[in-house]
Amino acid sequence: MAKLLIWLFAAGKLGKLLTSGGTMLLSLVVYSWVFGWRYAAGFVLLLFVHEMGHYVAARQRGLAAGLPAFIPFVGAWIALKDQPHDAETEAYIGVMGPLAGTVASLACYFAARDNDSQLLLALAYSGCMINLFNLIPLAPLDGGRITAIVSPKVWLLGVPLLAALFFYRPSPMLIVVGLLAIPQLKAAWRGETAPTPDYYNVKLDTRVNYGVLYLGLVAFLAVMSYSIHDMIRT
Repeated sequence: MAKLLIWLFAAGKLGKLLTSGGTMLLSLVVYSWVFGWRYAAGFVLLLFVHEMGHYVAARQRGLAAGLPAFIPFVGAWIALKDQPHDAETEAYIGVMGPLAGTVASLACYFAARDNDSQLLLALAYSGCMINLFNLIPLAPLDGGRITAIVSPKVWLLGVPLLAALFFYRPSPMLIVVGLLAIPQLKAAWRGETAPTPDYYNVKLDTRVNYGVLYLGLVAFLAVMSYSIHDMIRT
C-alpha cells in the first residue's frame, strides 16, 4: 500500500510536469512556424523565466502554486492554489515575474552586444516589451497586482493605457485583457476589492517602496525598449 501511495504521488507530480512541459513544447512548435525555431526557443524561455519568478516568489511566501502553463500567442501563467492573504504578498509575487523577466532580457541584450547578434537583440526587445506590457496597472496583469498595494483605484489609470495600446496596435489579446479586467474595475470603483477587512492594511513605507520599484521598473523597461528598437537592423 505504501508503495502504491508513493507511486500515485510521483505520478501526480509527473503529470503536472508533463502538462507544463507539454504546453511549453506546443508554444515552441507554434512560434517556430511563424518566427523560426531559434527565436521561438528564446521567446518561450523568456516567458518561462518570467513565470518562474512568480512561482519562486509564491513558494517563498508559503503559497502552493502550479508550474507554468503556456498558450501560444496568449502567453503563460502559474495557477496560485493558495491566494495571498495580504496586499504586500500579492505585490511581491506580482513584481517578481517582471523582475526575473527583465534580468533575462538584459542577459539577451548583453549577449547580443558581445556577439553582434540581431537574434538576441530581437529577443531582448521582445522580453522588455512583454514585461513592460505586463506592468500596465490593470488587473489581472502584474501591474494590477503590484499597484493594488498603493490603491486598487490605480487600476482605473490602466484603462486609457490599454485603449491607447489597442488603437496603436490592435490585438485580440488586448480585448481579452480588457474583458477580464471589467469585474476588477467595477470592484475598484465601488471600493469592494478587499478579500478581507485587513487585506490593504500595509505600512506607508512599504507602499512607497513598492510604488518606487514599480515606477522605476516601468521607466527602465520603457527606455530599454526604445533603445533596443533603434539598434535592430531592419
